[in-house]
Amino acid sequence: MKRFIFILPLLSLIVISCTKEPCVIIEPDANGSVDLNPAYVGEYVRFTSHSTNSDYIEWDMDDGILYNEPVVDHYFVDPGFYDVTLRAFGTKGGISSFVIPEEVIGAELTVLVRLWTDIEGGADPGYLLPGAEVILYPTYDDWLNFTNGSETLYTDSYGECTFTGLSYQRYYVDVWEANHGNEDLAFEDVGWIETPMLEGVYYWTFEAMVDYYPDGKKAAAAKERAPRSLKAAPAGEKRTPADIVKKVARERK
Repeated sequence: MKRFIFILPLLSLIVISCTKEPCVIIEPDANGSVDLNPAYVGEYVRFTSHSTNSDYIEWDMDDGILYNEPVVDHYFVDPGFYDVTLRAFGTKGGISSFVIPEEVIGAELTVLVRLWTDIEGGADPGYLLPGAEVILYPTYDDWLNFTNGSETLYTDSYGECTFTGLSYQRYYVDVWEANHGNEDLAFEDVGWIETPMLEGVYYWTFEAMVDYYPDGKKAAAAKERAPRSLKAAPAGEKRTPADIVKKVARERK
C-alpha cells in the first residue's frame, strides 16, 4: 500500500508536464508606407508605420535625423536618394527592419541678369546681360571669400541661366562680367544677392541686378579677384532692393 501511494504523485507530475503549453515569443514585424515618392526638397513627406508586435519603433531618415513616432512628417534638405529605415523593437528584444527607398528632387533656380542703371534712370529694365558668369554660394561668408561655390554658368542671349539640383536653403548670387558685377550692390544691401529658401515644389526666378563699370575699373579675369572680406563697403547713399529685385516662385507640379 505504501508503494502505491509513492507512485501516484509521480504520475500526477507527468500528466501536468505534458499538458502545459510551451512559451512562444512573438517577433516584431516592421512595415511602413510613404505618401510621396519622389518628393522635392523642402516638401513635407508623411511616413507611416504599420508595424505589429512591437514595443516601440524608430525611423532613421538617412540624413542624420531619427524619430520614434509611428507617423512622422519630414522634409529633406538635399536632393538625392535616401534609404529610410523603420525598425520595430519587440518586448523580448527582437528587432525587425523595413527600408523605404526615397527619391528627393532638387530645386530649380533661373537667374536673370539685369543692368541697374536702367532702373536708376527710370527706364524699363529690358536690358538683359548675356555672357555673364554666375555662381551660387551657400552662405554670405562663402560669397565674400569665393569658397564652396556652385558650378559656373553663363547667361545666354536672353541674359539668363538655370541651376538645377539645388538644396532647400538660401543662396547668394555672384555675377561677374568684364564690365559688370553685383559686388557694390551686395555690400549696400545683402538683399540684392540673397535668394529665398528654395522649396523644390516651385520653379524659382531671381533677378540679379548689376552695375556697369568702365574699362579699367574691374579685374581682367574672375580668377584675379581678391576675397571680398578684405574690402570695405562703398561709401555714400545705400541702394536697397525693395520691390526691384523679383524673387518669383511658380508652381512646379
